[in-house]
Amino acid sequence: MDLQTLATDLIRRTEKAVEQIAGLSAHTGITFKTADVVDAVERDLPADYPAPTTEGALTRRDVITSMAEDILSGAIYEDQA
Repeated sequence: MDLQTLATDLIRRTEKAVEQIAGLSAHTGITFKTADVVDAVERDLPADYPAPTTEGALTRRDVITSMAEDILSGAIYEDQA
């Protein structure tokens, strides 16, 4: 999987998790944290899903956290208008 495809897939998975968790939160009144989204994405990934391999680089959880925060804030969509 090339990097662009991988990034697009991870964004899609993160958006799906945000929608599911935010929907549950709206219906139940229970608050959630970004870590809950990250956990949901990680649980949904196939066992062989690529992870960063560069020493000292961000972990996959770091990347998903950043994506989730950008999705929740709307920042990820700002340049798409």
